[in-house]
Amino acid sequence: MSPAMERKSTRQINVGSVAVGGGAPVSVQSMTITKTADVDGTLAQVYALAGAGADIVRITCNDVAAAQGLAEIVPRSPVPIVADIHFQYKLALAALEAGVHGLRLNPGNIRNEQHIKTVARAAGERGVPIRVGVNAGSLDKELLEKYGAPLPEALVESALREIRYLEDVDFTDIKISVKHSDVPSMIDSYRLLSERVDYPLHLGVTEAGPLPGGLIKSVAGIGTLLMEGIGDTIRFSLTADPVEEAKAGRQLLEYLGLRERRGLDLIACPSCGRAEVDVIGIAAEAQERLEAANLPIQVAVMGCVVNGPGEAREADIGIAAGRGKGHLFIKGQVVRVVPETDMVEALLEEARRLVEEGVDARLAAADSAAAADAAASAAELLEIQGDVNEATARRASVARIAREGRSGS
Repeated sequence: MSPAMERKSTRQINVGSVAVGGGAPVSVQSMTITKTADVDGTLAQVYALAGAGADIVRITCNDVAAAQGLAEIVPRSPVPIVADIHFQYKLALAALEAGVHGLRLNPGNIRNEQHIKTVARAAGERGVPIRVGVNAGSLDKELLEKYGAPLPEALVESALREIRYLEDVDFTDIKISVKHSDVPSMIDSYRLLSERVDYPLHLGVTEAGPLPGGLIKSVAGIGTLLMEGIGDTIRFSLTADPVEEAKAGRQLLEYLGLRERRGLDLIACPSCGRAEVDVIGIAAEAQERLEAANLPIQVAVMGCVVNGPGEAREADIGIAAGRGKGHLFIKGQVVRVVPETDMVEALLEEARRLVEEGVDARLAAADSAAAADAAASAAELLEIQGDVNEATARRASVARIAREGRSGS
């Protein structure tokens, strides 16, 4: 992990079997959108979220029927369940009785100090952690009046007040969120909170909205903080199928090197005048088929054999197009040449073998003539198309300017 991504040291809590904070891997959360009383429908969504990368799933507990549903859902869930509580503190007690692995309390709508302490005592007896979930959209009216707006300082003050209530009854099994729909305000809120506490932090941009904007806002806010070492668990709050939240959260952590890759990472060139194939179409087909195969590798789809294998040599596997041919490469080394019509099929076949057998075995099985064929195709393409990137002329121009600069200094 690079120095810029050194994680801030926080306390560790356990949400069921998932450790949060204290150096544990950053976890991914999402929330069901079914009616909790619909046990089978909610469980189906929980399983879908777990399959998409969610480590923890939050479920609303907004009435007695929901609490009863949790009693059936929790023992059948593949991941820990957190009950989302608003307004009615007794529903938190009911959720604890149902066996949930965590609670989320919103200080903006459960304000009675004694009610909060009652829940904390009950949670402490069961070893169940509580997330203090501050939200700019439901901030305590007193704090809104004090600050005039849901400023970062207001969100942090709300969180610290709630923490004091919990600590008063010796409850410290806490994680905290200070979510805002405005990305800069969200970032500032978590930075400020991180300076004040050592409890683990749950990151999120609240009410981020539909795709693609919601995704962009979430990545901007969450990614910025993670790169600063802030954050122990994350949730993308999208107006979309919650499975998209889990997938996006998992992918972000993988791309930042904070979690081991478990899914596909497909990279592709943006295409250029040298491309001999429909790069966009081939990349889309490859992504669809490789994702269906659930292969945890990085795959490159490149538009030409001249630059493709070299530019994407860090990818586990890739394909580059020549004239009517596809050049299949592993770690930058061309291992097979296939007809253009078979490019995606060959890529899928070789990717499966790579996952099963490993890089060394597949390189050892390479077609001995493939590299020479690829080099000949690249030379042929250069001869036909010329230097479309004008690399030779550009290099000469750069060298000339550099020489003139030295002579005039």
